[in-house]
Amino acid sequence: MGAAENRKAVENMRAAEDIIIRPHITEKSNMEVMEGKYTFIVDVNATKVEIKKAVEKLFNVKVLKVNTINYEGKAKRMGVHLGKRPDWKKAIVKIDTDPKPVKYLTKGGKESIVNRKYKTSIEEFGATQ
Repeated sequence: MGAAENRKAVENMRAAEDIIIRPHITEKSNMEVMEGKYTFIVDVNATKVEIKKAVEKLFNVKVLKVNTINYEGKAKRMGVHLGKRPDWKKAIVKIDTDPKPVKYLTKGGKESIVNRKYKTSIEEFGATQ
């Protein structure tokens, strides 16, 4: 296994708690909660697929869509000292507010229904609907 393959394997094994840092609660994000959209501050290197898997694992919801926005840190100063705030990434996650049972055909041609127990909202988010 090469160094690049090993690095990629380690990235895929990141914990969900390392990808989702905290919820991003603003007036706008509280309005979007009614539509099933939740906003999180996530790891800068996280991909949309990793964010989707992390939210599904942590909150037991079905994720439909993930939008991400990268922000560059602002330049700040304290007197003569210059500094820069860190870069960060925001993810807007749309969850399925009405999960339907999944139907499929088995080998014998018999229809089978799987009813997964997904939640319809994220109570831990800190916003009320």
